[in-house]
Amino acid sequence: MRIVTWNLWWRFGPWAERQKAILGVLREVRPDVVGLQEVWQAGGENLAEWLAGELGLHWAWAPSHAPERWQRRIGDPGVSIGNAVLSRWPVTEQAVLPLPAPADVDDGRLALYTRLAAPSCTVPFFTTHLTSGPAASATRCRQVTVLAEFVARHRDDSPFPPVVTGDFNAWPDSDELRLFGGSRTAPVVPGQVFLDAWECAGSGAPGHTWDPANPYVAAGGLPGARIDYVHAGPPGPDGLGRVRAVRRAGDGPVDGVWPSDHAAVVADLAMG
Repeated sequence: MRIVTWNLWWRFGPWAERQKAILGVLREVRPDVVGLQEVWQAGGENLAEWLAGELGLHWAWAPSHAPERWQRRIGDPGVSIGNAVLSRWPVTEQAVLPLPAPADVDDGRLALYTRLAAPSCTVPFFTTHLTSGPAASATRCRQVTVLAEFVARHRDDSPFPPVVTGDFNAWPDSDELRLFGGSRTAPVVPGQVFLDAWECAGSGAPGHTWDPANPYVAAGGLPGARIDYVHAGPPGPDGLGRVRAVRRAGDGPVDGVWPSDHAAVVADLAMG
């Protein structure tokens, strides 16, 4: 099962040209399941729906409950933002979790759960987008706490481990990633741990998904970091869900256009 997680940078920059570049990358990667963040909807059009139609995939989308801060940044109150899932297999369930944040920084971040009807078993799949900012670690710790509890409520009755993707806006050694992973500190939910796909199968490269080589990132002057993740629970029977390979994608221009300010993470998980 090929998993992708990617923050698509909403309607910032040359978004129409970027939309074509995003599609080009996904066509080349040929994913089975994609977790997407900063997905736009406007005027009856939805980026996730369009990508799914072009790629022949099923889709689910969850809009932000508080998009106003985003809309003010581009001066357009008619554009929504949210998370989405694209899937080769039907989506049989879905649920949304609004993530807590102080009122002065709350911009409607959320987690989206979907249940995917893969051939051998169902797959509990999640994608999320945590609050950004170097000083927001405490907020992200609150968010991963409710996220872990959300996963625990929806992970049962499948031998496939839960898969949690998204833009965590945090470095791998941060308090929030340690807390969510649950193996380097006490887990939020007793006995529930998550494995970082890059740590399981990365080549030793840093795997920065926020990379100053990208001109959209370089302008901010911040160092490169790995802030986007594919997490999975420990493998199920016969190695079901074991991470076999991981790499970046969308980490260069397509026909002269960088697809997003984030690189995507591509992880291959065993199907048993």
